[in-house]
Amino acid sequence: MPDSLPPLNALKAFEAAARLGSVTAAAQELSVTHGAVSRQIRALEAHLNTALFERAGRGLVLTRHGRQLQAGVSEAFTGLRASCRALSRDIEDAPFTLACPGSLLARWLIPRLDRLHRELPALRLNVLASEGDPDPRRGDISAALAFIAPPWPSDMQVIEIAAETIGAVAAPDIAARLSGRPFEALFEEMMLETTSRLQAWPQWATACGLDEQALAEARQNSQRFEHLYYLLEAALAGLGVAIAPRLVIEGDLQSGRLVAPWGFVDTDARLCLLLARGTPRHGGEQLAAWLRHELATPASASSVIEQ
Repeated sequence: MPDSLPPLNALKAFEAAARLGSVTAAAQELSVTHGAVSRQIRALEAHLNTALFERAGRGLVLTRHGRQLQAGVSEAFTGLRASCRALSRDIEDAPFTLACPGSLLARWLIPRLDRLHRELPALRLNVLASEGDPDPRRGDISAALAFIAPPWPSDMQVIEIAAETIGAVAAPDIAARLSGRPFEALFEEMMLETTSRLQAWPQWATACGLDEQALAEARQNSQRFEHLYYLLEAALAGLGVAIAPRLVIEGDLQSGRLVAPWGFVDTDARLCLLLARGTPRHGGEQLAAWLRHELATPASASSVIEQ
């Protein structure tokens, strides 16, 4: 293989196609034609004198050499993006843009934003609601709050904030019917869940010692919602029993609008602050310390109530 580096555009086309698994998707991301990406990849393969992709049905898969190149190119582009961000602005003076799940933002963070701005005025925090998996490596955000489970992504900085706890919650009249009864009483009510967290009920049931088969049968008639916001609105309207993270519903619990008749259990996930590799940690560590302080209250403690 030659010692000279391949053209940057060829490496960009390869990195996008390898990451997205599609020449079409790579072309859309790079704002070029499908043919342009294909030509760049062919030029790169010619430069390196080896095949980087092979056909698998209608898709593409990396060859052994392709996987080897992807690892190096991905790391190089991540470092390059981080270096360019650091050089393009004064990190200390730039706004710190935080992406946060919409329900967590609306129900927990926004009621505390005024205090956050007063206590961390130098941070110049901007917040935006995120759906899906926000990626600080792209450079459009400084950090992202997310519930993730180990192992942590190796190409991002991960600052742990708190353990995730989840519980079965309902409007007061439904909770009153369940209070003091065995966990199995849940099956008499409509179960509510989100399509993005279908593992939540099984996690809770396992921690409570519920029979998996009985749970599966009860969930066949569960009401599912695309977004956590709609799930919680359904629970508040008395439509059934929802499974939800305590952090998101803390205000509803304190006001009595929602009740957790059996308390809460830990999952293997953590609320984490994610930053791109190479991003200075100062602003992130300030924010993480503030978030931990806010959560270090008796109301944040949780456990399953003994039956």
